[in-house]
Amino acid sequence: MMRRVVRQSKFRHVFGAAVKNDQCYDDIRVSRVTWDSSFCAVNPKFVAIIIEASGGGAFLVLPLHKTGRIDKSYPTVCGHTGPVLDIDWCPHNDQVIASSSEDCTVMVWQIPENGLVTALSEPVVVLEGHSKRVGIITWHPTARNVLLSAGCDNQIYIWNVGTGEAMISLEDMHPDVIFNVCWNRNGSLICTSCKDKSIRVIDPRKETIIAEKEKAHEGARPMRAIFLSDGNLLTTGFSRMSERQIVLWNAQNMEEPMTVHEMDTSNGVLLPFYDPDTNVVYLCGKGDSTIRYFEITDESPYVHYLSAYSSKEPQRGMGYMPKRGLDVNKCEIARFFKLHERKCEPIVMTVPRKSDLFQDDLYPDTAGPDPALEAEDWFEGKNGDPIPISLKNGYVPNKSREFKVVKKNFLDGKGTKKSENSSPANRSASPTPSIKSEAKLEEILKEIKSLKDLVSSQEKRIIKLEEQMSKIAI
Repeated sequence: MMRRVVRQSKFRHVFGAAVKNDQCYDDIRVSRVTWDSSFCAVNPKFVAIIIEASGGGAFLVLPLHKTGRIDKSYPTVCGHTGPVLDIDWCPHNDQVIASSSEDCTVMVWQIPENGLVTALSEPVVVLEGHSKRVGIITWHPTARNVLLSAGCDNQIYIWNVGTGEAMISLEDMHPDVIFNVCWNRNGSLICTSCKDKSIRVIDPRKETIIAEKEKAHEGARPMRAIFLSDGNLLTTGFSRMSERQIVLWNAQNMEEPMTVHEMDTSNGVLLPFYDPDTNVVYLCGKGDSTIRYFEITDESPYVHYLSAYSSKEPQRGMGYMPKRGLDVNKCEIARFFKLHERKCEPIVMTVPRKSDLFQDDLYPDTAGPDPALEAEDWFEGKNGDPIPISLKNGYVPNKSREFKVVKKNFLDGKGTKKSENSSPANRSASPTPSIKSEAKLEEILKEIKSLKDLVSSQEKRIIKLEEQMSKIAI
């Protein structure tokens, strides 16, 4: 008799569990826009969710601890004049988020330390250049203030957000709508998937396509392509028979795939989320209710199915927490923020281990929040790998620096108000009011708390007196 050898893996028994109801974010009107982005972005401080908004586009930014029912009057980020299509937190500053919209603009926002108290409608910078709606934005993984945007004009711009300028414009590379764009680990290359069924690997600074695969997936529905940490590509898409597929490609030779993994015949686009530390890929189908996860190894068949997390409700979108936001004491290796129609539900992926000690094999040093390069260095041709941090004692965030934009002459023609604001004198003076206003805000919050405490103690006193009265009455 042949004995079937089971492949050893420490992620074989990873299990997913939804948090309790009181740890969800309830009563959120999740956006109904028909666009295949994840609609949710998270970091160790905040969860941001694109929502339905009348008269423009808006998204919510909630501190992670603000669970429960979210009041309808909760302040939003609401500067766009059309629906918001994509949002992405800056990997180097947990208070900076970028958003892109149907209004053809990209905006960058600075969120206050403790979250929003009033609606935020003034972005730090507006990036204008696309002629059609902008559906994709993604920050550079290792260079500060470098942001990529891709629009339905089939163009990709790479911006220096610190100056508000488009430094690189990739035109005539994509004959049709771009489905997604992904940086490689050090941000020297990007890969794209396009409606013409091609996958392209592009050197953005040389503005050249260095590898291309036509008909990476035969099916007509949207594809996704991501870089793995070894430089290979993983794509999700559909076969000619409308079966969902995962395919692994060698970026050096894309003639034939390394492996093709057929899945099922659902029509939801598969959103891939990749953990470079553990080499696990999570696939979340938009509109279905399952998260499947696979381990990628360097021996054939390369892609190994681990397990799946299923629930009753379909997912409208999905946020993925960076590694430094996880609870290492509970052996948590991934956390997703699943969007329902009216709520956001965190789902925790855990490796079952009994020991209370730090599990080095689950948590190798991971990419930290410090950039390896300044924007100018990267545009000049330098590369830098992510600066690793240890999660042994849990991640402790640094005090975030205020995000500044140094406006150049290109804005001078847009009216005197902006050029006045951008003068060096004003720039150097600008942090002071913000410090004052933060102190004032702190003061108001303290007063509100003390008044609430006072009301609470008075209510208790009233209850006691009423009890005494009822006894006397009896």
